[in-house]
Amino acid sequence: MRSPFFVLAAFLLAGPVPAQEPPPLQRGATVAFLGLHFIDTSTEGAYNGVRPDETERLALLEDSVRQRFLDEGFTLLDLAPVREELDRTLNPADCNGCDLRMAERLGADYALVGEVQKVSNLILSMNLVLRDVEAGRPVRMLAVDIRGNTDDSWLRGGRYILNNHFFAD
Repeated sequence: MRSPFFVLAAFLLAGPVPAQEPPPLQRGATVAFLGLHFIDTSTEGAYNGVRPDETERLALLEDSVRQRFLDEGFTLLDLAPVREELDRTLNPADCNGCDLRMAERLGADYALVGEVQKVSNLILSMNLVLRDVEAGRPVRMLAVDIRGNTDDSWLRGGRYILNNHFFAD
């Protein structure tokens, strides 16, 4: 058995592991965009329930993400063949791989899902995940915290993810 000192020395001498570049995205590929899910963990949400402006804001952000993928040359697939299952799914971003299974049934190259979590009216977190359907693993994913519960702050958070991580190349 090796001493703890030897293990620590080997770890420190190994140096940093270089970050791997994400694989390039296949422009023209098909994407099953299964939508964004809103999670309200704020006290306000617990007492007052769903706010119409946040429901509208989620739709605005989905439209923005959808349009950006179209502008980048991707084909967004019609979700009608999986609509019934999608409607039964509480959160496609957290469903034990149902996003990949639905995307595979649609014949998609990629599955795209995301979440917006409201901690308070000031603090929200947003994430998007793009998975390679055949490989079953993420090829792009990023989470950002945003400040403020406005159309502009939500759209700015989405643009940041897309501009600086998904389509930075």
